[in-house]
Amino acid sequence: MAAQAPGRLYLVPAPLDFGCAETVPLGQVMPPGTLEVAAGLTHWICENAKSARSFLKRIAELQPLALPLREQAIVELPRHVHKKGDHDGDFDARSLLAPALQGHDVGLVSEAGMPAIADPGSSVVRAAHDLGVPVVPLVGPASLLLTLAASGLNGQNFAFVGYLPQDPAQRVQRIRELESLALQRGQTQLFIETPYRNVALWEALLKQLQPATRLAMGSGLTMSGAAARTLRIADWRQHSVPVRNDTPAVFAIGR
Repeated sequence: MAAQAPGRLYLVPAPLDFGCAETVPLGQVMPPGTLEVAAGLTHWICENAKSARSFLKRIAELQPLALPLREQAIVELPRHVHKKGDHDGDFDARSLLAPALQGHDVGLVSEAGMPAIADPGSSVVRAAHDLGVPVVPLVGPASLLLTLAASGLNGQNFAFVGYLPQDPAQRVQRIRELESLALQRGQTQLFIETPYRNVALWEALLKQLQPATRLAMGSGLTMSGAAARTLRIADWRQHSVPVRNDTPAVFAIGR
């Protein structure tokens, strides 16, 4: 008897409005094909089961789900994966893909944007490759690429460096390191912050970066109040703070 063919691991993007006061209609930010595939899945790996169910409820308003919400098999990544991340290879996620080895397609979803990009999930993707489970990324919003595309900075050579240190002295050092990379190599440096620290980070950037360095921000992308703008630091210092502590933002520096 032939061995059971594995299911596929679908990387399902989620809208960028998680935690925001405004909810964006899914049909405006998610392609129909992505919604159709997501609606047909019955097994999920997620950051938070409650958030995943809320996402599925929104999908169900546009596409009928293959199974009622209460019958969907939804498992969470372990809590320590959320805290420390799973990008360094320490977490073995193969057990989470048991349904895929039984022939079921599985969806991987984060709370916002593309899973495994600035969010947990890379351990699941690694495990899928190790187990021979096909990986299929679906089309949807990704705040990093949206900000980069709108920045006017170098989109041929860029790096996403995650979060900057919270310690003020370490943060200053890191900002200067990233600026040096951006100016000397022409490599755009993208980074993020927990929303409630957005304003503090912005003020540190204006204080530490050189006047001619370009600083880009993308805030509330895909929502009605979306903003994306790039100016030199000298010019930003003449403007009010363009980011808020209740809206996700992406930052980039370059030349």
